[in-house]
Amino acid sequence: MGRMIDADGVELWVERRGQGPDVLLISGLGDPVEAWQPQLDGLADRYRLTAFDNRGAGRTPLPEGPLSLARMADDASAVLRALRVPAAHVAGFSGGSFIAQELALRHPGVVRSLVLMSTMARPDPYFRAMTRYWHWMVERAPDERAMLEAFFLWIYTPRAHADGMVDRFVEETLAFEHPQSVENFQRQLAAFADHDTLGRLGRITAPTLVLAGELDLATPPRLGRVVADSIPDAEFEVLPGEAHQPFQEVPDVFNSRVDAFWRQVEAGG
Repeated sequence: MGRMIDADGVELWVERRGQGPDVLLISGLGDPVEAWQPQLDGLADRYRLTAFDNRGAGRTPLPEGPLSLARMADDASAVLRALRVPAAHVAGFSGGSFIAQELALRHPGVVRSLVLMSTMARPDPYFRAMTRYWHWMVERAPDERAMLEAFFLWIYTPRAHADGMVDRFVEETLAFEHPQSVENFQRQLAAFADHDTLGRLGRITAPTLVLAGELDLATPPRLGRVVADSIPDAEFEVLPGEAHQPFQEVPDVFNSRVDAFWRQVEAGG
């Protein structure tokens, strides 16, 4: 079960599962903690996992005023502090990987290691054009189902569209009791589109694994490669045949890879 915790004045919804070394999971655009269910279920026998709803997603409100990745990174640090976790392995997906980068830069002491999935250091023209379209699309789509069906074209593989997985994700999202508002989607999107750590990534000292999906349209492998090349000694791996969200599409593959990485870090490798 989850609960609200106070993170420096903002109530954030947090869920915890399992026992073992601490892991903090940071979600991407619009995703609540439920997006990490395959990890909360699949890794809880080895790790104590913490996931939380970012500002403006799921059960966490989005206060008035500017929303920045720095502020969201401070939220992540505040979650660990409130839970009395001195340091954790941190895994961030997409926009959550941008937050994770900022977390490692602003609060290096709380980051035991980094897994950056579907990531980048600075948006390129394609990403900026794509996010401008998403900003428009969430307002102009005839209904929420149509918006999700269009949005998920950038997120999941053709395989997932063909085998019914995307249809299931659409139905689950429509049935979710805490939908994200259009305004909150747009405000989160704007914060992620302003992401730029390219000139600072060399300061990250935590062991880092960068993962990219071979078929990812939103954050293709070439963008992840820049991140890995910018962080000292970072590992880089492309998942063949996968798109933007492999931790949901092929959770066993994702879980096995991050488990091996975390075990290596725990062993001092």
